[in-house]
Amino acid sequence: MRQAQSSLSGNRPLRARLRTLGALALGVVMSMAAGGTGDAAPLYPVADPDPFYAAPANVADLEPGDVIGVRALPSLPIFPDTTVTLVRFRSTNSQGKPIAAITTVLTPRAHQKDGPLLSYQQIINGLGAECSVSRVLYTDDPNLMVREAPAWNVLLQQGWTVALPDHLGPEFAYGAAKLGGQITLDGIRAVKKVADLQVEKSPVGMVGYSGGGMATAWAAALAPQYAPELDIAGAAMGGVPMNLVKMLETLGLGSHPVFGLALAAGLGLEREYPDRFPLSDQLNDRGLAARNAIANSCTNDIIAAGAGHGAIDFAQTTSMINDQDARAVVEENSLELYDGVPKTPVFEWHSPIDGLIPVDAIVNTDRRWCAAGARVVSEQTPTPDHLTAAVLGIPAALGWLNARFHGEPAPSNC
Repeated sequence: MRQAQSSLSGNRPLRARLRTLGALALGVVMSMAAGGTGDAAPLYPVADPDPFYAAPANVADLEPGDVIGVRALPSLPIFPDTTVTLVRFRSTNSQGKPIAAITTVLTPRAHQKDGPLLSYQQIINGLGAECSVSRVLYTDDPNLMVREAPAWNVLLQQGWTVALPDHLGPEFAYGAAKLGGQITLDGIRAVKKVADLQVEKSPVGMVGYSGGGMATAWAAALAPQYAPELDIAGAAMGGVPMNLVKMLETLGLGSHPVFGLALAAGLGLEREYPDRFPLSDQLNDRGLAARNAIANSCTNDIIAAGAGHGAIDFAQTTSMINDQDARAVVEENSLELYDGVPKTPVFEWHSPIDGLIPVDAIVNTDRRWCAAGARVVSEQTPTPDHLTAAVLGIPAALGWLNARFHGEPAPSNC
């Protein structure tokens, strides 16, 4: 996402800027699904060639959060005095079916037994295996994750164990937010079960921004029902797209510099809901060619494939969709519309005039959680820029989490 920052900012009117990545990511793809005569099946990513990443034959016999495998990875110069461990575990997809998922665990030399465990949900813009956290960490790709290494090192030097889940799942279902919450919770369950990591009784925190914030927020809201045994000290989330339907409603159908990410989100939803969101069936030849080109790609290649294009270029029709089942898929991944409430304290931050996401959906969700008795701190960052808000807000978020790890009573400004 950061690579697209310059094209999303500038002197465009606010109403036009609201028709940006978030809206494109869910709205354009639904307008594409308005009709067509094709019969193209969903295109899934090529399986990771490393058999460690595959689901075992008995995955259905396991419980969510059960450990399937553990692998020590080579040390990384960007994380001095830190071991890297890959943990494969059983999770659940949006259809309730068992899947194998992955989290990458950074354990510092300064770690003490049962010291703080932080699940850090990254922004993952990708559709293929090479976009996974564990893969990206061992490349020279100058992406967001590598640039965040200095911040991670601050946490590691404090003795925190940091878990980095691949919250898009094995099919890289980009856009499927609820799935990210389930994988995040199961990743925490699994990491606590690996004896060598020494975090069985650790206090647990979660943090994420934007797409990573969606996974974090969904994990917090789902935890009381999905993982009630987890004692989560706090969840910090920033710039969260709380309502994907509202993003749809601000949509324009014209060309856009990051339309490739919109198409990728539609393909990710199709992978997760193949019977209810049949996007490929609605694409024209040009759209299918673009789909095939990005089916295993990460941020830069996805953006390049769609730059300057829009729904008009890739769809067989551009009339708005009236299919209630497809709309329900978007609603199911809109946290403002989910009635679950976190039991863990929440720290939430956002720009008051964010050019990428509907701010009213954040405010409404915070208020609903407050009314239900949740302890919520909501802060506004003094910037209209989505990505700058991430940088400005993360120090306060991590400070808030540190206080939760030390057992301090959670404040609230409800």
